[in-house]
Amino acid sequence: MGIVTRSAASRKPNESMRLIVTTFVGIVFGFLIGLSLTKKLNLPSSLVPSLDLSYIEDKNTGRSTQTLLNVWSSIRRNATSSSQAQSSNHTSKIWAPSNPRGAERLPPGIVEAESDLYLRRLWGKPSEDLTSKPKYLVTFTVSYDQKKNIDAAVKKFSENFTILLFHYDGRTTEWDEFEWSKRAIHVSARKQTKWWYAKRFLHPDIVAPYDYIFIWDEDLGVEHFNAEAMTKRRGDREVHKETEEKPGWCSDPRVPPCAAFVEIMAPVFSRNAWRCVWHMIQNDLVHGWGLDFALRKCVDPAHDKIGVVDSQWIIHQGVPSLGNQGESHNGKTPWQGVRERCRKEWTMFQSRLTSAENAYYKSIGYVN
Repeated sequence: MGIVTRSAASRKPNESMRLIVTTFVGIVFGFLIGLSLTKKLNLPSSLVPSLDLSYIEDKNTGRSTQTLLNVWSSIRRNATSSSQAQSSNHTSKIWAPSNPRGAERLPPGIVEAESDLYLRRLWGKPSEDLTSKPKYLVTFTVSYDQKKNIDAAVKKFSENFTILLFHYDGRTTEWDEFEWSKRAIHVSARKQTKWWYAKRFLHPDIVAPYDYIFIWDEDLGVEHFNAEAMTKRRGDREVHKETEEKPGWCSDPRVPPCAAFVEIMAPVFSRNAWRCVWHMIQNDLVHGWGLDFALRKCVDPAHDKIGVVDSQWIIHQGVPSLGNQGESHNGKTPWQGVRERCRKEWTMFQSRLTSAENAYYKSIGYVN
């Protein structure tokens, strides 16, 4: 009897342990099912009931109970981490198709689609950097040999203009002898043309703050020129849009080079016109020959929106400085090589433009 009594007494703790384990396994199984449903339904983890096992106490199974508590705590931590990770992934998936291409993952409120050429300080409050914002931009593609001519030209432009010099001879620091040069922007790349510079540094989203963009050569006489008057609209006649040429020169008096035509040495573009022109400039045809005949494609009607400003006239001095940046090749002088490429580029541009137009009309089923 003593033996039987001891055997029955020893079975009670084991039965209690099995009951605890069975109960815990059932609770964990139910919790896992609930957690799975929570993930599928995207319910917040706060809705999943917590389980308190602190009431489980048995002096003979204290170690086992503590082990169960540790397992339960680990499950709770993993469930919380999973919920937080899901929440983080959900809030980081921004896709704003109205943003500029490539910036769709940014919140629209942080996107700066345009910039400017305004110089800023390295100290103080950003909001106090600019005492004024120039309304116009003028660029000159220059060599130091033409410093006197450029100095005279720049002085014709007021503080309403941002001055930008493109240096094709690599000499920039020498220009600091002029006080205005210290406030100008200098970009240097050897042996490049103004259209090469324009394509790479005058993107429409960069020059967007300016009403007008002047892209001028370095050999212009400006004795009779007033920049402020040129950018000011008046009601009287100041611009001519038609001209008479020698017989046979003009197939149409309303089409270049007889009308709606601007020489490429001293063009001035409105902000909207420049956005179109910039896209038409070719990356490899750096001299821009033929571009002046195609400018009319960027405004409509061209005959009314392109003209020559007679009241503010300038002189093209014809200094062949850029031609000297070429190299002798096959017995040709540097200048001859440059001029030959200019003519080739003109033909190539005309061919590309015609091919592009024909391809477009064909794609929409238009037959001339």
